[in-house]
Amino acid sequence: MKELTPEQIQENWEKLRSLINETFVGERLDNLNKMYDYFEERMCIAPASGKEHFHNAHPGGYVEHVLHITDLVVQIWDLWGKNGASIDDFDKEELIFAALHHDLGKVGGLAEDYYVPNESDWHRKNQGMIYRHNPNIQYMTVTDRAIWLLQHFDVKMSENEYLGLRLTDGMYEEANKGYYVSYMPHKQLRSNIAHILHQADMMASKIEYDEWKRGDHNIKVEKKEEVKKKTEQSKAANQAFKDLFGE
Repeated sequence: MKELTPEQIQENWEKLRSLINETFVGERLDNLNKMYDYFEERMCIAPASGKEHFHNAHPGGYVEHVLHITDLVVQIWDLWGKNGASIDDFDKEELIFAALHHDLGKVGGLAEDYYVPNESDWHRKNQGMIYRHNPNIQYMTVTDRAIWLLQHFDVKMSENEYLGLRLTDGMYEEANKGYYVSYMPHKQLRSNIAHILHQADMMASKIEYDEWKRGDHNIKVEKKEEVKKKTEQSKAANQAFKDLFGE
């Protein structure tokens, strides 16, 4: 199983926060920062999936995946434009917002994680189920929970951002069928943002799967408390270095 060091986890978290502060402004930025401050301890060590053969089923995997898709979505957006696709009905900020938050529901609820370590050795060894869904959390689809969390923290989104986030899973989500399969022109999607996001998500997930396939498959999951302790130690060491030598 791929493993990130506490230093890598901290570095990815700082990249994520920097991207947010560089992309958004005003009240929306303030509310986003409140949300990310609230979830920092849980989000920075959250996995992106529960099974090792899916993608990024390791501590820090969620943030790593979000950074990955955010990078890819801009490249794919540019590629679509160069090849004649319509990309002028949404902007880069909308694209990045939807990419950043498409999997936000995997962080969980306000008090409970979405994924918890699987205590079953048999399931970890034979089925690669490193994490399992938390039975103590109210069921929602990942995208529905993402939208609810953004609403809870009063983070406004545009229509393009809503559709991009809502439809990132493409036809893998049954509820999306009504958006993608329509022979009535007036019902078809009027923006390509959802198609571009879905392509970027698929590419990021496949690349992460290939990284897992090429790597070490030994199943080792540290307890949440251990990962948190190491990450905090790394964060403290980085701050001490900055205090001593400056930025």
